[in-house]
Amino acid sequence: MIPTNLQRNLTMLTDFYEITMSNGYFQYGFEDREAVFDMFFRKIPDNGGFAIFAGLEQLIDYLKGLKFTQEDIAYLRGKGQFCEEFLDYLLRFEFKCSVWTMREGTPIFPYEPVVVVRGPIIQAQLIETMVLLTINHQSLMATKANRIVRAAQGRSVTEFGSRRAQSYDAAILGARATYIGGCAATACAIADREYGIPAVGTMAHSWVQVFDSEYDAFKHYAEIYPDNCVFLVDTYNVLKSGIPNTIRVANEVLAPLGKRPKAVRIDSGDIAYLSKKARKLLDAAGYPDCKIMASNSLDEYIIRDLIVQGAQVDLFGVGENMITSKSDPVFGGVYKLAAVEQDGEFVPKIKISETIEKITTPCFKDVYRFYNRETGQAIADYVTVRGETVDDSRPITIFDPVATWKKKTITNFEAKCLLVQVFDQGKCVYEQPPLDQVRAYCEQQVATLWEEVKRFENPHHYYVDLSDKLWNERHQLLEKMNLD
Repeated sequence: MIPTNLQRNLTMLTDFYEITMSNGYFQYGFEDREAVFDMFFRKIPDNGGFAIFAGLEQLIDYLKGLKFTQEDIAYLRGKGQFCEEFLDYLLRFEFKCSVWTMREGTPIFPYEPVVVVRGPIIQAQLIETMVLLTINHQSLMATKANRIVRAAQGRSVTEFGSRRAQSYDAAILGARATYIGGCAATACAIADREYGIPAVGTMAHSWVQVFDSEYDAFKHYAEIYPDNCVFLVDTYNVLKSGIPNTIRVANEVLAPLGKRPKAVRIDSGDIAYLSKKARKLLDAAGYPDCKIMASNSLDEYIIRDLIVQGAQVDLFGVGENMITSKSDPVFGGVYKLAAVEQDGEFVPKIKISETIEKITTPCFKDVYRFYNRETGQAIADYVTVRGETVDDSRPITIFDPVATWKKKTITNFEAKCLLVQVFDQGKCVYEQPPLDQVRAYCEQQVATLWEEVKRFENPHHYYVDLSDKLWNERHQLLEKMNLD
C-alpha cells in the first residue's frame, strides 16, 4: 500500500544512462534478449554483523505501476537522443520480468543476492535505480532500528524522527522500516493512518511555556487527556519542578478521576542521574507504575551506556540518529548483470576489478540458509547456481570463497531457500503479509543468529559461501579473462 500522497507515477525515476543504454539495446536488436541482474550489498552499516531486508512492498507497488506517459515520451523526444521506434516501445511498455527477493525482515549479508531480476534486458535495466533506491533506504532504516532496539534490551523504542528525515517520503517510509526493525511505535501520524504503526505523542516544551506556570500546563493537559498523561518534565528543572508538579497533578486531578499518570519524559540533562532520582520521587509518592521515557539525540551506544549506568528508563524515543542512520547513512546496495541469454541458455557474466571486493559473482543464482536442526540457529548462507539441489540429509562441506582453505563440514542441518518469487513474467505472484507479521518475522529471524553475530563492536563474521559449482564458474571466468 502506498500512502495517498505517494500515489504517483515513478517510472521516470531512473538514472538517465539507463534510458540511453536501453535505447542502445533496442537499436542493436536486444529488445527481447533476456538477462539476469542481482542486487546485493558489500558492507554492513556501522560495521555490524548483519543487515535487515526491507522495502519490498514499495518495490512491488512500483513494478506494478510501470507505465510511460505521453508527457514522459514528449520529454524524451525533446532530448533529441532517441529514435522514434524506441519511444514507441516505451509508450507501449509492459513489464514482463520475473523477480525473486528475500522476504521483508530477513537478516541479510554482504555479496548474496537479495533481489534477482530476470527478463528483457531493457526492462531489467530500466528498473535499476528504483530497485536500489527502495531497498537501500528501507534496509538502512530497518538495520539501524534493529541495532537500537537490541541496545534497549526489551525496553520499548519509539521512532521520533519525522522532522529530521531527509524528505517527507523518507519520514513515512522510514517509520515503516523502523517498525520492521523492531520499534514499537512512531510519532508520525500518517504512518499510523497508512500502515497501522501505533502513533504516540506527548506534550511539547511549547505547551509548558505557553501557560503561566508548569503546574498549570500539566493540570490542563491532565484534564484534557486523563487516560494518556505523559508529562514533559525538563522544561525548567526536572527534579525541583517537573517531577513535583507531575506528582501534584496526579494527586489533585488524576486521582479523583481514578486515573494515574502514564509516564514522564526527560529530554535533556544527565538522563542516567535524573531518571534514578525521578524514579525514587515517583515511587515515594505512590506512582511506581509511572514510566520514565528518555529522548534527546539517542542512539544504540548512548542507550546501551544508560542501561549499564543503571538509568531507570522504561521507554526510549529516538529521532535523528535513527531516521537518518546518522552514523553510517549509506546502504551500498548495487545492481549488477549476472547472466545473459544466448541460444536458449544463460551465459554467466562477471565484472572484474582491481579492487577484489568489486568482483561480482556470475550466474543466475539461489540463496540457501543452513539452520541447525537442534538449536534452530543459523549456521551459514550458501549461494548456488539456480537449479542446484542442496541435500540437507547428508553432511556438506562449505568453504570461504576468498580464503578457500577455510572449510567447515555441516551436519544435522536444514537448508531453506531464502529467495521467493514475487513476479512471474510481469505478473505479481506474491502476497505481501501485513506489516505486523513482517515485524514479527524479522524478530524471529534475528533470534536465529548467534549472539556473537549481534555484537556492536567486532561482530563474528557470518559466512556466505558459494557452492562448488558456482565457485568453479566464477574461477573459470576469472581465469579466462586473465588469459584474454
